[in-house]
Order: sequence, then structure tokens, then C-alpha cells
Amino acid sequence: MVRRYFGTDGIRGRANAGTMTAGVAMQVGMAAGKLFTNGGHRHRVIIGKDTRLSGYMIENALVAGFTSVGMDVFLVGPMPTPAVAMLTRSLRCDLGVMISASHNAYHDNGIKLFGPDGYKLSDEKELEIEALMDAPVEHLLAGSASIGRAKRLDGEQARYIEFAKRTLPRSMSLAGLRVVLDCANGAAYKVAPAVLWELGAEVITIGDQPDGMNINAGCGSTQPQALCDKVRELRADVGIALDGDADRVVLVDERGSIVQGDQLMAVVADNWRASDKLTQPGVVATVMSNLGLERYLEGQGLGLVRTQVGDRYVVEHMRANGYNVGGEQSGHIILSDFVTTGDGLVSALQILSVVAQEERSVSEICSRFEPVPQILKNVQFEGDSPLARDAVKDAIEAAKQRLGNQGRLVIRPSGTEPLIRVMAEGDDPALVETLVDELCDTLRKAA
Repeated sequence: MVRRYFGTDGIRGRANAGTMTAGVAMQVGMAAGKLFTNGGHRHRVIIGKDTRLSGYMIENALVAGFTSVGMDVFLVGPMPTPAVAMLTRSLRCDLGVMISASHNAYHDNGIKLFGPDGYKLSDEKELEIEALMDAPVEHLLAGSASIGRAKRLDGEQARYIEFAKRTLPRSMSLAGLRVVLDCANGAAYKVAPAVLWELGAEVITIGDQPDGMNINAGCGSTQPQALCDKVRELRADVGIALDGDADRVVLVDERGSIVQGDQLMAVVADNWRASDKLTQPGVVATVMSNLGLERYLEGQGLGLVRTQVGDRYVVEHMRANGYNVGGEQSGHIILSDFVTTGDGLVSALQILSVVAQEERSVSEICSRFEPVPQILKNVQFEGDSPLARDAVKDAIEAAKQRLGNQGRLVIRPSGTEPLIRVMAEGDDPALVETLVDELCDTLRKAA
């Protein structure tokens, strides 16, 4: 069935256009509220958001939709996506909503939905919501006396701060660590500095002055150069970059070099295996994770299971098969002992705990393997995807044959933008670069 609204991570698009208008947001509230209204109790939904200007519009439209079908609404304002997932369970809500376009620029926005268990909704549930969105609204509406109420909650940021701190042993202190924290002018600009400071670290914060339009602008996990420069300038021990909704993290070591998410997963897997905390002998990642991680884990007696791109697909496999460590190369790390979705801050705390325990530098801790040369490039297109063209299919097949068993090739459409992502990796860096460039040229000609 064709999906009209939902992509790989909820609904996302240009604010006030297409699928990201107040009207669509109200439809989402009505449809999701109706779907998750079961039984005679007062049903409630919690709504958090990042710092985008359009968040006010989307928030109010969602409130109108949810209250119109009889749901009570709790509003918590700017809050990380993992905090909303945690609060959905903690407050026994029937549904959780995060208004965010994650790492995208301010002019985009999105709606992510969580079930009462704090996990992102399945494809099946999203399709049910889409069906209700396209149906006549009259049968969704509550009676006049059953319309829901909405109120803002105070103190929920403190609840998340304590939750994040409790993911470390009570005796753990980060005293002596100088940390530069880039909050991406996003959802974690208040809570993340508080967590690190209360754990004893010296915290220097950048990207903590949101104005509605500077989220992810020259900062955050997708643009960490300012963080790298600041770490070197201040001779800090580590830099931490979150994205707009703080569900992903990029670390920078004491030399100002970026640490990939694959290295972070290797650190956690090693540490948890040594402390007998791994529930399965391996890690769940996506097709984009580096072949070097796979080879490293095999050398440690651990496996790497790959899923399609999208942190919720990683989570689904983890839940179905009993894994408690997984994630994406981009920095979405899922540690299911603590969280139900990616949590950039909690993931960073796990790495800092290893640094503190072993009293070694971040560069030493996070250099578990030598990555296989990998190149990722994006090709923009308009209209139909060029992947269906015969010329493109033939070029991809030819590239796979040339690469053979000395590497991997992954060509996929972005789930959130009109882009084709072309990734190749292998032991021969010149061949990898040639194949990616040739495929990108073919895609551009076919677009």
C-alpha cells in the first residue's frame, strides 16, 4: 500500500506546505487520537517539540485534533525525542508525539508518534492512521461533553535529567572531564548541559541559543566543525554534538577529530560484554555501517546484524531477537536497557563512563578498528526516482560485479528528502571512489 504521509521517521516536510501544514497536523491528531482511544478511561497524549518556529503552529493544530476526539493533552515544550518516548511510558499516556525534523534545517518540520510502550509506531499502525486521516471526520469527533482538555506540564525536564543521570552507576562521576557540548540550538539546549554538569563535568556549551530559525545551522551533529574547533581551542577532553531533537550524537575526541557512530557501538559492545551486560552476542546496525565494524566484532566473537536504514527498524529487530545494543553509523545509538529509541545524551554518557573508568583519552577509547574506506554521496532528483531506470539498474549491477567480495555497495532513496544516497566501501579506495562517482553521474543523467 502506498504511503501518502509517513516516511521512514514519521511525517516530515517543508513547514506550512505539502504534508506539513496545520490542516494535516490536525488530521494526524484526530486520526491517531481515535486509533489509540480504547476503553472508558480518560485518554491522554503528551506532545514535545524542538525549537523550530513552525513548532508553535504544528503543536496547536495537533492539540485541536486530539482534543476534538476526546483526548487530554499534556504539553512539555522543547524536549528531546527520547525524553518524550520516556515520558509517554512514565505518565501512562496512550500516545506520545514529538514535533521535529531532527537534523533538517528550520524550514522543515515533522511529527513522530510513539505508542503507550514508548516505541515508535509500526508501519501497520501508521497505515491505519493514514486511512483514518482520509476518511470523513464526522465519525471521529467526540461529543460536546467529551472534548479533551490541554495543559502545560512543569517539571518534566527535571524528570528526564534524573532519568539520564540514572543510566550511570550512582558512584560514577565525570569530575575532571572538560566537555564541549553542542546542542544544535535544538531540543536539548536546557537538559543536556544540566545532566553533564550535575554529573561533575566542566561544561562549555555552544549551540544553546535557539531563535526558531537557527536549529542545526552551522552546528550540531551534521555540522560539527565549530565543535571540533572549540575542542581544540579549549584543549577539552571531548566534544559532544547532538542534533535538533537530540536522538543522535557525534563525538569529537581531544584532538578535534570526529568519532563515527560505528566506533561508539564498538565501545559499548566491548564494555557491556566485559561486564556481562550484553543480552545477545552482537550488535544490530543498518546496511550503512562500516565493514570494519563487522570485521572487528567478528574478531571479538560478536556478530553484526544489518537492517534497512532507519533507527526504528534497528529497534524492531532488537526487540524481536533480544538484542540490547544497536544503532546507526550516523549516531543513532539504541541502548534498550535504558531507552526505546535513539538517545544522543545517554549514548554519550556511556562513552564518557568508559573514559572515566579507564582513565584514557577519547581517541584511545574510540579507536577500536580501522574503518574500511567508505564514500557516501547524495544525488538530488525531482519527480519519480531514477532508480527505476534500466540504465541505472545496469550500472548498479556492473558496479557490484567490479567490487566483488572486497566490499559493499548500497544505493537507496532517502526516506526524508528527494535524494538518492550512493554508498560504496571496500579495501581498494580508488575503486570505491570511481564507482561512487560513476553511479552518481548515471543517476544525474537519468533524473
